[in-house]
Amino acid sequence: MDVVAWLLDSDPALRWQVLADLTDAPADEVAAERSRVATTGWGAALLAEQAEDGRWDGGTYRPGWAREDLPFFDAWTATHHVLQELVDLGVDPASPEVRRAVERVRENVRWEHESEPFFAGEAEPCINGVALRTTASLGEDGSAIAATLLRTRLPDGGWNCWAEDGTAVSSFHSTICAVEGLLAWERTGDATPEAAEARASGEEYLLARGLFRRRSDGAVADPRMTMLSHPARWYHDVLRGLEHFRNAGRRDPRLAEAVELLRGKADANGMWHLDSAHQGPCWLDYGEGEGFPSRWVTFRALRVLRWWDGG
Repeated sequence: MDVVAWLLDSDPALRWQVLADLTDAPADEVAAERSRVATTGWGAALLAEQAEDGRWDGGTYRPGWAREDLPFFDAWTATHHVLQELVDLGVDPASPEVRRAVERVRENVRWEHESEPFFAGEAEPCINGVALRTTASLGEDGSAIAATLLRTRLPDGGWNCWAEDGTAVSSFHSTICAVEGLLAWERTGDATPEAAEARASGEEYLLARGLFRRRSDGAVADPRMTMLSHPARWYHDVLRGLEHFRNAGRRDPRLAEAVELLRGKADANGMWHLDSAHQGPCWLDYGEGEGFPSRWVTFRALRVLRWWDGG
């Protein structure tokens, strides 16, 4: 099977990225396909679910129906997660449909934490990292979120959403969210040198652990970090980590084990399977089940390996 042809036989959100990153298609062809994301398929479906008040499913981080007295569980239908997914799909931030959605969020949406404006962020670094990437990618001012991330960095160079007293060690999950957000903010040209230094320290935290091992004894920190997922949500895994370093253009020998782990997961047809689906209510069904070949995971894996092997 021609794997690239299989990937291209898909939604505009995946197709434009395959054209750009695996086939080196002309820029005008890539742009034309990307322009369809907000009006056709997955991207259009997500945008259509936004209410007039700017929110998705009646909430910012949690949907409006998720009662605070119930045990915490993941639900991916609220505003924060939908905007993250739209960025993953690569919607053109300049498209009229996206601008309308962003304006509704800017004018109306507040965090449940202390009613902070959405594009000012809230308190937890895992949330703020994702929100900063979203904010920067959609052309909004992320300076307030970036400043909060800088204040909440831990002495070991990373972040942890549970470190309220500042004494805990960092976590892979919070740190990958933070460095992704800081890189997106740097790419806008508005970030401070302190933000770049913080990103570098967070990357060092991940590199020192090979993206999935404990630094203390070299053991696998969590088997789920070796399992490939899509969408990644707030979770860290080796593919997400490798994608960040590809995006940052930072090749480091400490990534080699994670690269070979990823390479070894290809099946006989040159496809990668969805190892882990992060459970919870969501708007989109990508038609991909755990244990089966995944277009998204395959594309992301091929993109990483093309970068790594290309030197």
